[in-house]
Amino acid sequence: MILEPLVAVGGALPGHLLTEVTALYAANRDFFALSGDFPDPDDIRVEQVAKALADELAHPDAEVLLARSEGRLVAVAVTLARHPDPTDPDPWLGLLVVAAELHRTGVGRRVAALVEERFREAGRDAVRLAVLENNPKALRFWTALGYLVIGHREDRARHRPCAVLRKPL
Repeated sequence: MILEPLVAVGGALPGHLLTEVTALYAANRDFFALSGDFPDPDDIRVEQVAKALADELAHPDAEVLLARSEGRLVAVAVTLARHPDPTDPDPWLGLLVVAAELHRTGVGRRVAALVEERFREAGRDAVRLAVLENNPKALRFWTALGYLVIGHREDRARHRPCAVLRKPL
């Protein structure tokens, strides 16, 4: 499996990549119904995904990573090298979405390990993430990977209640 950064070409995201990411997001309907990231989780559109990715990439410390296995997109991860809160020293894993048909196959675990390794190689000693309080499956996943709940707060974008987790690297 490889991780490759999503890069805008001439200021735009390549159409074929947007189509791939949209299909991956649309197949994860249950997560997006919980998150509210898209107006209709049953009808996630390319334009909506393009805007969401552009918004992520507009942050100077953000990176959108595409995970591929045998050439196929199997996951998308969004990272943040520095949190907007200046008192927060850790990088963040803002999103991990795995192809729905690959849930419970180890793909998410492998992508998380690759992201952690990127941060470790960058000299970081821990990583944080937030899990929506209404997503107990995600909380079980992350705690099984060694992340510990260190607090609870609302997320900055939509004011949703979240558990904040941290893992030393």
